[in-house]
Amino acid sequence: MDESTELPSSAPPLSNTATGTTPAQPPSARQVRTVEDAKRIVDARGLSHVKVGLFDNDGVMRGKYMSREKFFSALDHGFAFCDVVLGWDVQDQLYDNARYTGWHTGYPDAPVRILPHTCREVPFEDGMLLFLAEFAEAAEAVCPRAVLRRVIERCERAGFAPFAALEYEFFLFDETPDSARQKGYRDLKPFTPGWFGYSMIRNSVHADLYHEILELAQKMDFPIEGLHTETGPGVLEAAITVDNAEAAADKAALFKTFIKVLVQRRGLMATFMAKWSNDYPGQSGHIHLSLRHRDGKHSAFFADGEPHSMSQTQRQFLAGQQRLMPEMLSMMAPTVNSYRRLIPGFWAPTDATWGVENRTAALRVIPGSDKSQRQEYRLGAADANPYLALAVALGSGLYGIENQWQPGAPVDGNAYAAEHPPELALPRTLWDAAQRLKNSRAARDLFGDAFVEHYAASREWEEREFRRHISDWELQRYFEII
Repeated sequence: MDESTELPSSAPPLSNTATGTTPAQPPSARQVRTVEDAKRIVDARGLSHVKVGLFDNDGVMRGKYMSREKFFSALDHGFAFCDVVLGWDVQDQLYDNARYTGWHTGYPDAPVRILPHTCREVPFEDGMLLFLAEFAEAAEAVCPRAVLRRVIERCERAGFAPFAALEYEFFLFDETPDSARQKGYRDLKPFTPGWFGYSMIRNSVHADLYHEILELAQKMDFPIEGLHTETGPGVLEAAITVDNAEAAADKAALFKTFIKVLVQRRGLMATFMAKWSNDYPGQSGHIHLSLRHRDGKHSAFFADGEPHSMSQTQRQFLAGQQRLMPEMLSMMAPTVNSYRRLIPGFWAPTDATWGVENRTAALRVIPGSDKSQRQEYRLGAADANPYLALAVALGSGLYGIENQWQPGAPVDGNAYAAEHPPELALPRTLWDAAQRLKNSRAARDLFGDAFVEHYAASREWEEREFRRHISDWELQRYFEII
């Protein structure tokens, strides 16, 4: 329930190479900006290999160790990555309904570009470096990171600089991947017992783990503004510090990946499932967003003297988010499990509503100053791909500005208890949400036909995979009685 409040005071410094001066020392990992910077830091560390990774449809990080020679060549000319990572699900099962890739294409290699400015330390690998990459050429049309980048570029052409901060709730368990499988993911032992939100006892008793999380986040440049227990056994919430939208998505995606790495190295497990138990609230992935004018001098959202300090630009942005939320839900709620969370009374919205400082609404306007005026996309869940979730939150708002839409009336009080216009109702299943996406002209305009077709097909696949399996609930309910 925390939130990031202000813009960063400054961007990371440029490297000596980028400024054109003679370098005295190789750049640090987060000073790398150019291909030459990347080569210099690898040579200075004497690394024989580096790590290269990218993110698939579901926000799962895929990658490998790459030799120094191969990496240098890839920096100059790109490299190839099997496009099956764009054609399979979280269990590596192949979509049977995708056009972009499949058995009909033979799963060829797709070109990939390395992004030098994404260089990070990998703290527990003795000087190892990690670089992010994204798909290029035809594959770029369906690459999640590239989808967000195109939305950001459209936003910049409209005269705005977008800033964002993501916050995540995640449950920790005193389990390993082996023990969880042996138990069939039942009767798992939470890291700590009881409902104990904002507990000073828990974060003091387990201070060593909290400190490791904070240190990891600092070293890998997804710094955490707030970290605390949430309500429920073993659940934590982390608010990542605000940054420009592209960097914010990188930070969020790396946070989700390396929190899992860190705790598994300690014999624990973390889950970002939207809802892992009927007994506890779901896990959010809220997005805080603001726009500044590209000259950097003023907020495009803040208007001193207006109701709630909202400018016309913010109202139009809000209207776009509200109107397009039902059409783009599958990109925010991407799994069958996502829809277990969207129920009344559990801190998750069920309609495309908005309110001022109202946490029962899907969109929360947060009045503030020139630096802090923003809004929170509260629909987001922890299981969403950060690149696609941010593409929706930003793209739908931008679409509202472009079309000069106005939002409906704000919600006062409990949004769950109020009646709302039918057009604000959210799809109740992943299948229905995928159909809304396929038929959305706005989504096709913002994200491209190729992406919409590919992504909607992947969600249809996910729903069909669910329907093929018999649940424990069905066995308990029908086996003997029917």
